[in-house]
Amino acid sequence: MIALTELESIFGRPATGPLAGLVVADLSRVLAGPYATMLLADMGALVIKVESPEGDDTRGWVPPVRDGVGTYYLTANRNKHSIALDFADPDDLAVLHRVIDRADVLVENFRPGSLAKFGLDAQTLQARHEDLIYASITGFGSKGGADLPGYDLLAQAVSGLMSVTGDAKGEPTKVGAALVDVITGLHTAVGILGALQARSTTGAGDRIETNLLSSILSGLVNQTSAYVAAGVVPQRMGNEHPSLYPYEPFPTADRQLVLAVGNDRQFERLCAVLGVAEVAEDERFRTMAARNANRASLRTLLVQRLRTRGADAWFDELRRVGVPCGPIQGVDGGVQLAAEIGLEPIAMVGPADAAVPTVRHPISYTRATVDYSQAPPELDADRERVLEWLAG
Repeated sequence: MIALTELESIFGRPATGPLAGLVVADLSRVLAGPYATMLLADMGALVIKVESPEGDDTRGWVPPVRDGVGTYYLTANRNKHSIALDFADPDDLAVLHRVIDRADVLVENFRPGSLAKFGLDAQTLQARHEDLIYASITGFGSKGGADLPGYDLLAQAVSGLMSVTGDAKGEPTKVGAALVDVITGLHTAVGILGALQARSTTGAGDRIETNLLSSILSGLVNQTSAYVAAGVVPQRMGNEHPSLYPYEPFPTADRQLVLAVGNDRQFERLCAVLGVAEVAEDERFRTMAARNANRASLRTLLVQRLRTRGADAWFDELRRVGVPCGPIQGVDGGVQLAAEIGLEPIAMVGPADAAVPTVRHPISYTRATVDYSQAPPELDADRERVLEWLAG
């Protein structure tokens, strides 16, 4: 733990977040680990980002770029404090062990077994610090998959995610973001919070292990369950849903509109707005099971009506009566919509004269606060502050 006075005076961080006082030694790189630790930092934890002298790989993953730094790096490193250390250098390794001496949590995503030669493995550190929470992130676990590299695209491929993504007659397709890394990062953060709660009762730390494959198998939810519980191997269906209809994009007079009808009442309201209320009473479409069995016929009827107006007009009218729908937009449109409905999606971090725009922390609190005081740090930017803190 860090004294709240030190947190404010040395690191310039407010001491008001729900995790204020918690110290995290972040040895992770790229996305899953850094995303998890950024969430903790947003909630007030002091996160010491320990980088190699070359820095996190994502600093150079460009384009896009902002002020010479890859936006990939900026997305997952807000509110952290960077120190560059070479594990093979005895002096640097000693500094790292001093950081860990003060830490409540350590997060790493190195190849299983590779940290033992530096005395940074869980067994060695937890023997020295019984209350340390040690979180390891791998691609495919620490057993039979320990030698497999942990890249998001590989996990998308072998997990089945790509097999259910894309057009039914086309090729398997990756998701347009590193979704497996993000889900793994979320699971890691949840695991750390659970271990902290347990430690508050027992006084003992824990070893947490997450991996990309297990995380996405969990994240595939109904698709994985279809195979595990019923022996059904899901197939690509393009933009259709295996169990819901209408639940896909439809053409309008100008652009596509997604309908996401989840029950019979919503379908009745949809038909009323479209001016075909009688369709909701048709035995072919009255229930979800019937609509699934008669998709082609129903789609033809819906498209005929939807083509008479533009997507925005339908969106406004259907939204008023509670029918889930929305036009397909670019990421710019998504950010703009969030701003329009009061979600304030952009958070400026750092000093006013050098503030960096980042995507807002996704959780809001009634009483606690989320911190946006520190821009993603430059490599080794906080060495002197970290050493001052350790000296104290």
